[in-house]
Amino acid sequence: MKLTAADRSELMNVSAIERDGDLLVIKGKIFGAMPMTAKLSPAEFRKGLGLLDFKLVLFLLTFPFRR
Repeated sequence: MKLTAADRSELMNVSAIERDGDLLVIKGKIFGAMPMTAKLSPAEFRKGLGLLDFKLVLFLLTFPFRR
């Protein structure tokens, strides 16, 4: 899975999403060169849920089916 900047250049290539106890671990490379491991705690995930509004939740439900 690739995350891109506004100019469509590659920011991060996610190679794995794993579980480590109660943490979500995201592994990948930034800018195609720098290996990175990010960890997301349940508390930070709940903070992230606070960023969503109703319209965005509806969009996310249909997101996998869009081109």
